[in-house]
Amino acid sequence: MASRIRLLALDVDGILTDGRLYFSNHGEELKTFHSLDGHGIKMLQKRKIEVAIITGRTSNILEHRAAELDIVSVYQGVEDKLSSLNAILENQRYSIDEVAYAGDDLPDLNALQAVGLSFSVPNAHTAVKAAVDLITSLNGGWGAVREMSDFILKSQVK
Repeated sequence: MASRIRLLALDVDGILTDGRLYFSNHGEELKTFHSLDGHGIKMLQKRKIEVAIITGRTSNILEHRAAELDIVSVYQGVEDKLSSLNAILENQRYSIDEVAYAGDDLPDLNALQAVGLSFSVPNAHTAVKAAVDLITSLNGGWGAVREMSDFILKSQVK
């Protein structure tokens, strides 16, 4: 499975972040990202494995983080995550079997069930944990994406 992966698509809240929503007194949204995850993403990209973001929420903070990590495929405010994933694939020369997806809640289920390799985190919704191929040992926002990256790269002996 992982040896064929050419794209890792990620949900944000609960995968790249701890899933909690932080707001300042002025209504500004705050998010925290783990540097381990960022390095894992960079290692995938260095080995020509694309990374995409598909999230239900919309955030300028995410735009900034995605730009820092050179992630071009960023879909925000998405209800149907599988449709966004299919839109990414329309411009690629690989199939959905060569895609890994990481999500933690019910809006991610269709995408998780469609891909070649699915990931989630220990604090994910019960239905999601029952549907995925692998659950990381670390929670979202605490290096879970790095675990996924390491798993894919090790499987590809890179």
